[in-house]
Amino acid sequence: MTEDTHDAFETLTRERLQSVFDATDYVAEDEITTTVLLALRLGRPLLVEGEPGAGKTELAKVLAEGFGTDLVRLQCYEGLAAESALYEWNYTKQLLAVQSGEGGDSVFTEEFLLERPLLRALRHEGDRPPVLLIDEVDRADEEFEALLLEVLSDFQVSVPELGTIRADRPPVVVITSNRTRGLSDALKRRCLYLHVEPPSVEKERDIVRRKVPELDDAVAAAVCGVTARLREEPLLKPPGVAETLDWARALDALDDGTAEGEPPLTADDIRTTVGCLLKEAEDVNRLDDDLVSALLAAAGDEADAT
Repeated sequence: MTEDTHDAFETLTRERLQSVFDATDYVAEDEITTTVLLALRLGRPLLVEGEPGAGKTELAKVLAEGFGTDLVRLQCYEGLAAESALYEWNYTKQLLAVQSGEGGDSVFTEEFLLERPLLRALRHEGDRPPVLLIDEVDRADEEFEALLLEVLSDFQVSVPELGTIRADRPPVVVITSNRTRGLSDALKRRCLYLHVEPPSVEKERDIVRRKVPELDDAVAAAVCGVTARLREEPLLKPPGVAETLDWARALDALDDGTAEGEPPLTADDIRTTVGCLLKEAEDVNRLDDDLVSALLAAAGDEADAT
């Protein structure tokens, strides 16, 4: 995809975008492909909401890899301030410059400016605009959303000492949210919206086969049957696609070969590797004999269907 530039997104085709997804083994339904295509063509930020582990962050990584550009990631958290997201001044360097008399007329110049993710994305100097991932924006405070509005509206940042810094080529912006709180209408208006559901068993099986191609098909199907059944339980943290892939890779690493007639998964397989799927003690403690039997039944049903 090296010949793609930001301007070319205006004529980007569905087939071209699908080839990017295929090349990076990203399984995308029509709704995802269409919404991403519109965001790229229109130059609009894309707000992706959904449960943890549904593949929201992966989408930004896929776009950066598929179009051969850099990924600039801003991980949001409670208390995130402008200094960590936009820019800050190198106070140590400024102080040394003042003490040595080398500061000249001002120590508020480019030499002393430290770029943080948002400013770094706007001033990116690569051959192609970067993908700016603003991850888990719902974890940040509402005040932080106000900081984003200028960036998302005009792709610019105001630095009082230097003036307004504008992007020559706006980055591709992907914002993710786990919906732990509602986002402001002002932020939503600036974005196209995509809600990502947890994958169906069929889709997840396709993902596992692409990402862990060495895994036996029956085992891959059984893995997806188990994770789908677990998501029906009232867990504190249901397994996402990332956990499914971790488990698939773990089972492949432990595989010594399945004898003819043996089931693709056993109760011991589930109990000894459950740490790949469940990350809360309360969830692990729910794994009693009845639930293990239900999981094995779901695994067998999916394996038999392959």
